[in-house]
Amino acid sequence: MKCFLVGANIATSPYPVYPLGMSMIANALIKADHEVVQFDFLQNQSSLKRLRASIETAKPQMVGISMRNIDNVNSIQEEKYTAIVKSIVAEIKSVSNAVIVLGGTAFSILPEKLLKEIGGDYGIVGEGEELIVKLASMIQNNQKPSNKIFKADSTLEGIQIPRALYNKEMVNYFLDNGSIANVQTKRGCIHRCVYCSYPYLEGNIFRKRDIKETIDDIEFLIKECKAKMIFFTDSVFNDKQGIYIELLETMVKRKIVAPWTAYIKPEKISDSVIDLMIKTGVKGVEIGGDGASDETLAGLGKSFRFHDIIACNKSFTDKDIATSNFFMFGGPRENKETVKTGIDNIISLKKTVSFMFLGIRILPNTKLYDMAVKHNMISINDDLLEPVYYIEPGLDKNWLETTLEKGFKPHRHCVFPPNALENSVKFLHKLGHTGLMWDLLIPGRNNQRARKINKRK
Repeated sequence: MKCFLVGANIATSPYPVYPLGMSMIANALIKADHEVVQFDFLQNQSSLKRLRASIETAKPQMVGISMRNIDNVNSIQEEKYTAIVKSIVAEIKSVSNAVIVLGGTAFSILPEKLLKEIGGDYGIVGEGEELIVKLASMIQNNQKPSNKIFKADSTLEGIQIPRALYNKEMVNYFLDNGSIANVQTKRGCIHRCVYCSYPYLEGNIFRKRDIKETIDDIEFLIKECKAKMIFFTDSVFNDKQGIYIELLETMVKRKIVAPWTAYIKPEKISDSVIDLMIKTGVKGVEIGGDGASDETLAGLGKSFRFHDIIACNKSFTDKDIATSNFFMFGGPRENKETVKTGIDNIISLKKTVSFMFLGIRILPNTKLYDMAVKHNMISINDDLLEPVYYIEPGLDKNWLETTLEKGFKPHRHCVFPPNALENSVKFLHKLGHTGLMWDLLIPGRNNQRARKINKRK
């Protein structure tokens, strides 16, 4: 059966992201003997006209649409993406009778509401590799399931998790706009952060991909596509099970060295493991502290405290590895004193760049959602398609925004709001500069590119 897959993400900050989930679905369908066309909306200049022409040429029986984001989770400068997916569906329906299936991270967060709002025929919640094949078989046999939404069990692991069917032309587009290629090494998350939907979407255990296949992906992207940076997309790279260490050790054995970056949980990482990271090509890490004081870290459900963030950051910077840190203000247990303490804590971090968010996007199936209901910030009847941000009762949003702006403005390595340098980054991409980009803001890492950002700030 002819299947047509659409990557509907149009977000470009901090750089465009290759539709990894769509390519994994494509591989699963091809293994089941279906014919697949992959179409990325962003690569095609977000053109409905191009989409229409491609649909008319392909004449698919089934169209799958991958939704990565509902919005940009930035309360200061909101961007919403649901409307563009709705227009994509409408355009497809205008020229095709294909069955339309919605999926992806964003859809999985609010499936019933998004299916109704956007107008698809079916939807898949969670990992879709098995369910999309099952649904495609039913469509091929002219069966119409009465159930409109299918929920995955999140049990795939090893070789059951298919490799991404990287489309080389598509990869090249994203590499030309940042040169960062993404690879998933495992799924799931064992942590219990109050705001996060990862455990609901991918399960509350880590499930590793086949190590050989993962490294084959890295090798393909580096050697065949000439990627200059690999981004490991795992919710947390440095897992307690040591899956990441096994990956790095295997890379060393296979003599694979690739510049890479990943999300890191703030905790003690031994010098020997960091040396292993260096051997495999690490260039920088993104440390997910989220809370800027011990009180707010506890409120967010974190198992670490701010001294752990300091120690983790130092363990990398001592080895000359670039770090960035990310923080959210206004969460549970936040008050005026913790805000001031948090600002001081962040400014005190050495040899790093930090990005700050105001408020936390409230998502269903999280503890934060329950807190928001309890505090009457939302009701159980709110659809949350329009973003609502948690700000701890007693804190005034305007005061918080003003305080953060005043506190961080004198410090170049402290970025608030988090998209403040977006235009500078896009400008540098156009000039041909590639890689992390945020590392240019780290004190002591001044070079020609950094000076260009500073001039445009």
